[in-house]
Amino acid sequence: MRCAAWLACLAAIVQGAEVWELRYLYDADNSQLSLADFVFASARRGMACGVLREDGRERPVLLMTGDGGSTWELRPVPDACLALFFVNETTGWLVGRKGLYRSEEAGMAWRRIPAPSGLLRVWFADERRGWAVGTHKAVYATTDGGSNWQRVPAADEVKTTPEYTAYVWIAFADAQRGMIVGNSRPPRRDEAKQLPEWLDPERAQRRRERPSLGIVLETRDGGSSWSSSVTSMFGQITRVRLAADGRGLALIEFTRPFDWPSEVFSLNWKGGRSERVFRRADRAVTDLALARDGWAYLAAVEPVGQKIRLPVPGKIHVLRSKDLSRWEEAEVDYRAFGRRAMLSEAPDGRLWLVTDAGAVLERVVR
Repeated sequence: MRCAAWLACLAAIVQGAEVWELRYLYDADNSQLSLADFVFASARRGMACGVLREDGRERPVLLMTGDGGSTWELRPVPDACLALFFVNETTGWLVGRKGLYRSEEAGMAWRRIPAPSGLLRVWFADERRGWAVGTHKAVYATTDGGSNWQRVPAADEVKTTPEYTAYVWIAFADAQRGMIVGNSRPPRRDEAKQLPEWLDPERAQRRRERPSLGIVLETRDGGSSWSSSVTSMFGQITRVRLAADGRGLALIEFTRPFDWPSEVFSLNWKGGRSERVFRRADRAVTDLALARDGWAYLAAVEPVGQKIRLPVPGKIHVLRSKDLSRWEEAEVDYRAFGRRAMLSEAPDGRLWLVTDAGAVLERVVR
């Protein structure tokens, strides 16, 4: 009886094993595909944005699928993309180096719209109401789909120097609760003269991570008003994910030699508590996901070099947890390498990952 129960348990574990299978890999000679952001606008339509470098030239592109990831194709876009956001299958925005663009044709065509300079990311509640964040303490709101923008006063309440302050991420848990995060770190006088860490590793070992200011703007009324808070911390907040059930995850990445390349904290946004839930010296986490099935996911790169990370692609890893204390690694296709990996959950619950080096993978449960 005891043996039968053990076998049944083992069978359940095996059946629930996850693997990340390759669905696309850019592998052309004498060219390089570099991807910056990734989104599935619907169950069948997904896209990653970036640039294609070939023959010494850089061409902005979208890597797109219209059949749920079975096939992918590269299409031109008017600007090198920093971020994407879609509210449905047809309507979305592209934050580019030169400006902001809107598509009402599922990313097949784009038109530039008026926007403040220095934007890094946008988030929209619907086709008209949204927010934009960026450099120089930029936080703006729109009620007409991006044709006009108004500055959010709470962003200026934070007493930091605009030149060294950037808001980098927007996340909403539901229609009312949302969060904008940013960082401020004035440079030291000697930083402009310093060589990259990988060119001067001996001196870089002595450059330790130093405190910066982490900034959080929070709304509880759907963005009508925002409150601000600031804390001194090591590293920089780069990602936040919030779920309607009260769960949340925040990613802190370290840019200087440190004992760990990143740390992940849980956020109980209903109760206001947070605690560290993951850090490993051999896993540089670059993105987070809170899936509909209750699992939390981390996309990570295995650093090439430990305290000093070399600027070369590393092997991609994916970890998951139900309780945020025990993390298990999934099997990932051996061809998946990159400097960063990004996660996106499609509306049908399928979970996807793209690397900045041009690989697309899908979670498959066996």
